[in-house]
Amino acid sequence: MGKLTVRGLRAVLVVVLTGTVFVQALMVWALISGSDPEDGSLPLTPLRVITILGMGTAQVALVCVWRLVTMVRRGTVFSHAAFRYVDVIIGAIVAAALVWFAVTALNAPSQRDDPGVSLIAGGVGVAILGVALIVLVLRMLLAQAVARDVEASQMQAELDEVI
Repeated sequence: MGKLTVRGLRAVLVVVLTGTVFVQALMVWALISGSDPEDGSLPLTPLRVITILGMGTAQVALVCVWRLVTMVRRGTVFSHAAFRYVDVIIGAIVAAALVWFAVTALNAPSQRDDPGVSLIAGGVGVAILGVALIVLVLRMLLAQAVARDVEASQMQAELDEVI
């Protein structure tokens, strides 16, 4: 992975992480100060709490991606240490899907006239779970690559002994 690619990805990660922290801070401030009264159309307090949790899942995934990019840059991504970060990313994506389903459930009563919105939102939650499955498949590919790397190292060691 080139230096420009790594720097570009890290810049995007920093911008997204900064943005999510800013939104979380605003949500916490709104919860603590009570400056935004609910008008009764949506349950804002639970939605704010869920938004804070959802942003947290994104932040966890962003930090893990940062660590994986660091490992790629150092050439150590094909090791067992990378699995911990990939597993956390999968968990964060599943948690994000659960948070999304909670938002859908909270919003569903206000969509009685148009239940298609809730169905579409449920479909988005299923799509988020699909992303977790894609990352799981990529984890399996990483496991195969690590196994091949270990096998290659053993074969190289045996070849070195023969020579």
